[in-house]
Amino acid sequence: MTIRTATLEGVTTIEIARPEKKNALTVAMYQAMADALRAAHADAAVRAVLITGQPGIFTSGNDLEDFLRNPPGAGGAAFEESAVAQFMRALLDCQKPVLAAVTGAAIGIGTTMLLHCDFVYVADDARLAMPFVGLGLVPEFGASLLVPQLMGQRRAAEKLLLGEPFSAAAAVECGLANAVLPAAEVVNHARRVAARFNTLPPGAVQESKRLMSAPLRERLLKVIQNEGELFIQRLHSPEAKEAFQAFFEKRKPDFSKF
Repeated sequence: MTIRTATLEGVTTIEIARPEKKNALTVAMYQAMADALRAAHADAAVRAVLITGQPGIFTSGNDLEDFLRNPPGAGGAAFEESAVAQFMRALLDCQKPVLAAVTGAAIGIGTTMLLHCDFVYVADDARLAMPFVGLGLVPEFGASLLVPQLMGQRRAAEKLLLGEPFSAAAAVECGLANAVLPAAEVVNHARRVAARFNTLPPGAVQESKRLMSAPLRERLLKVIQNEGELFIQRLHSPEAKEAFQAFFEKRKPDFSKF
């Protein structure tokens, strides 16, 4: 199984466990993560959720072969019916505190999902990037709204339009992450923080989280929906087809003809 889940002492851990493919996410993996988040949300014994990857790799983003075989919107289905949209909504709807422990690469949705976690701890070897435009696509999971809010318009343009990678220290500096730690300590530190919620009143925690997200929630949901619809349209664009073909052929894409 490429998504491992376990609940111990009030903390549900969702582990991306496909290191042979750099933790690239398939449709089935998105569905498994959505199901795990919903189960944690519904279980009164769960006080917090921890999302993590493997040593040296959080996730390289979508598995492009699986993604192109099973794209969101296939068969005319609405974006919100896709497994990736279900994962997005489950993460947004989870009332329990969600923590992320990131080592190595966090690419694409590996970075954008962090925007929706309550605590993010990154290893000193972490490398984050949102290379959507380079694939002929557009930002997703609310990144077009949240990244400019976090970083300012100019630095957001570097990350979203140029797709420039950034370091763990930069993630902390812009407010995307809480702290940088040595790679060997990130997961255990996140677990210790998650365990603190076992000693706090769960109702007060959940209502406080709801209050923190409420002012932006409806706007964010509309942005995610709009991004998703545009993302599906862009998947069928000549630019995206050239980008994906170049990826599989291990060459640089040529956008000079567009």
